[in-house]
Amino acid sequence: MASEIPSSWTLCASSFNWTPDIIAARRTARDIVTGIADSVVQTIELEPGLVWRSFPAPHDAEVDELRNALASKGGAVSIVGASLDDFTPAGPRSVQERLDFLVPQIHAAHRVGASGIRLPIGQAGRDLLTLVQPLLHELDLVLYEEIQGQQAPGSAAVEPALEAIGALGDDHVRVLVDISMLMPALPVTYLEELRRGGMPQDFMGRLENDWRDPSTLDAVTAVLRSGNVPPRIHTLFMNLLIRFGRSDAADLQAILPIVGAFHLKFWDLHDDGGRVSQPLRDLGGLLGSNGFSGTLTSEWGGHEWLQDDPTEMTRRHLALAEIALAEAALVEPVQS
Repeated sequence: MASEIPSSWTLCASSFNWTPDIIAARRTARDIVTGIADSVVQTIELEPGLVWRSFPAPHDAEVDELRNALASKGGAVSIVGASLDDFTPAGPRSVQERLDFLVPQIHAAHRVGASGIRLPIGQAGRDLLTLVQPLLHELDLVLYEEIQGQQAPGSAAVEPALEAIGALGDDHVRVLVDISMLMPALPVTYLEELRRGGMPQDFMGRLENDWRDPSTLDAVTAVLRSGNVPPRIHTLFMNLLIRFGRSDAADLQAILPIVGAFHLKFWDLHDDGGRVSQPLRDLGGLLGSNGFSGTLTSEWGGHEWLQDDPTEMTRRHLALAEIALAEAALVEPVQS
């Protein structure tokens, strides 16, 4: 009998994976999302800006339509991605104005049947978190702050926000970890895009063979500052500084008590050297030995440069993830 993930873990898929399909608008966003529940996985993490035209203050009727359509397919929403627009044409929003901007999204998340909402790490800040806590408790929703890519625990960029969440001691305010932090190597198809974009061969060799070497990041910064990144791949190149991380799963050990969800970020499914499956195995071992309970969501970032079918990509990724996580959950994680 094949190994199974622990019953306290829920595998999900993010509607973000279908961004190109939603933008193409050959089908309605509601039909695309309900199709995920019908043919891929029943629990879905929602990107509301893609599916609700009335976002960031979603209309009740629009929210109800999606919830009912999902229920007809046996589907449900796990987490809703929230947004904080901190500025107006007149200047920065006050804390109260930021709260007023966020509250309709919280109510929409509750109305659609979600268990939580998500913001980038540190964006809310201590004052807003304190103000929003009573509503989170009233609606029994969790606010997740997400860390990803280069945002390693212990770094100056995220440590104050992690400490603030820990100090609250509130299960309704937790952390979501995106495993783009745990990349042993860069995606094969990404490297191909950079190579086609005109990056020098010696630089490409360093990216291909020495991604985890700290000096590689210095080389990336030097190339960017030199002005030698072709404009057509400039946005793609910036992933090296923001979206692709170099941490180990063991680096998450200290923050696990405040972590309630994961994004199982993947870019393509070329698993050379375990670049896709190894982070999953490392994570499975860590979570299995620490009694984790929460969601693990397939999130595909590679549609930025790939034209592959998101349904097929997500199905294949979930199958790979379930095997890797389940097998690793049965053994002790590698110690740092």
